[in-house]
Amino acid sequence: MTVPAPPAPTAGRAPQPHSLRQRLVVQLLVLAAALAVGLYLAVLYSAQRASQATMDAILGAATLSMASNLRATDQGVRIDLPPSTLSMLSATGQERLFYRFSVNDTALSGYEDLPVLSLSSPALTPVFYNDTYRGADLRLATVSRALMIDNTLTPVQVVVGHTRDGQRRIAAQLAQNAAVFGLLLFLVSIPLSLVSAGNMLRPIRTIANAVGRRGAHDLRPVRQPAPAELLPLVGALNAFIARLKAAFHHTETFLAEAAHHIRTPLATLRSEGELLLRSTQEDAQRQRIRRMIRSADECARSAGQLLEHATILYRSEQLEQTEIDLCSLMAKLVERFRTSADMRDMTFVLTLPDHPCPIRADSVLLEAALRNLLDNAVKYPPAETDIEVSLKRHGAGYRACVRDHGPGIGGAPTAQLVRRFQRGATSENIVGAGLGLTIVQEVADTMGGTFSIIDADGGGTCATLDLPR
Repeated sequence: MTVPAPPAPTAGRAPQPHSLRQRLVVQLLVLAAALAVGLYLAVLYSAQRASQATMDAILGAATLSMASNLRATDQGVRIDLPPSTLSMLSATGQERLFYRFSVNDTALSGYEDLPVLSLSSPALTPVFYNDTYRGADLRLATVSRALMIDNTLTPVQVVVGHTRDGQRRIAAQLAQNAAVFGLLLFLVSIPLSLVSAGNMLRPIRTIANAVGRRGAHDLRPVRQPAPAELLPLVGALNAFIARLKAAFHHTETFLAEAAHHIRTPLATLRSEGELLLRSTQEDAQRQRIRRMIRSADECARSAGQLLEHATILYRSEQLEQTEIDLCSLMAKLVERFRTSADMRDMTFVLTLPDHPCPIRADSVLLEAALRNLLDNAVKYPPAETDIEVSLKRHGAGYRACVRDHGPGIGGAPTAQLVRRFQRGATSENIVGAGLGLTIVQEVADTMGGTFSIIDADGGGTCATLDLPR
C-alpha cells in the first residue's frame, strides 16, 4: 500500500517567512516618518507664530512710544523720536522701517503714501495688519490719540511698519533645525523599529519553537506564557490540538477494536482449515486449503501488528517510564522466541553483559521494538541458521544488535523499509504486514534513540537499535 505524498505548495502560495515582521517594521517606519513630518510642520507653524508675536510686541511698543511723545503746540503738533524707540526698531535686525504721522488723514511726517488702516475712534492699543508697500510685504501697527489743537480735540494717528524678511528667516531657521532633528529621529527609528518588531514577535516565535520541538505524536496543550493579544491564538491552537487528539484517539480505538474483532474469527478459520486439511486427501483441495490457511495467517498477523501499532502510537503520547534491566528483558524475549526457532532448527547466539543494564523507558514500547526485531530474525532467514543477539554499552546508552543469515534487504535504505506497509524485495513470499520495522522506528524516535538495518557482511541483515539510558 502506497500513501501518496501531499501536493507541494504552488509558487504563488509560497509562504513568506518574514512578511509579518517586514510589515510591522514598515508600519513603524511610516509612523516615525509621519511623526517627523508632523514635528517639522508643528515647529514651522509655532516658529512663525512665535516670531510674529515677538516682532509684533516690538512693533507695538515702538508705535506706542512714538504716539506718547506727540505734543500739541501753538504751531501744531510736535513730534519727538526718542532714542529708546529707535533702539527697539533696530532690534528687528535687517528689516526696513516705515512710519507715518497724520492728522485728520493728512500726513505730517514720514511716508505719505504708506497704507493706513482707518480707525473709527482714538485707540492707544496697537492694531496690527498686513499690507504691501513698494513691492515689500509689510507688518504694520497703528495707534490713535487725541490732541488739543486750536482748542479742538483732534485725532492724531501713528503708523509704523517693517518688512517681514527677518521674521521669515527666523521661522525658516527654526523649521530647518526641526527638519534635521526629524531626520535624525527617523534614522534612529530604523534600528529601534527592527528591535521593537523583534520584541513584539518574540512571543509568537517562542510558541512556534515550543510547538516545533515536539515529537510527531505530542499533542499536549500549549502552556507557553503569552501576552493577552495572543491568548485567542493559543486558545484556538489548543482547541485544534484537542480535536486532533480526539480524532487520533478515535482512529486508534477503531484500529484496536477492528484488529481484535478480526483476529478472533481468523483464529477460528485457521483451526477449521487445519482440521479440513487433515481430513482431505485430494492434492488440489489441499493446495486450496493451504492457501486459505496462509491468507488467514497473513490477516491475523496484520491485525496483530495493527493492534500493536495502535498501542505504540497511544503509549508514545502517555509514556509510563520505569527502571528496566535491558539485559534481563532481552534474555526473556530470546527465551520466548526459542521455541519458534527450534521448530526451524535455528539457534540463538546470545551475547549479553554479565552485569545489569538499567534503562529508564516505557516497558511496553521497549518490549514491542525488541520483539519485532527477534520476530523478523526468526521469520525471514532459512532454517538451520544462527541468530546473533548482542547488547553492549554505546556512548551514554546501549546498543542492541540482531543479526541473521537470511536473504538480506537487497540494499534498501532504512528510511524506505520503516515506512508503513513497506516490505523489502526479498520478503515477497513470507507472511508479513510491513509494520514491524515501522514499530521499531517509532519506538526509537519516541525514546530519543536511533534505528538502522543494513545488509550484513557474508549475507543476512544486521538490525541495530541505539537507546539512551
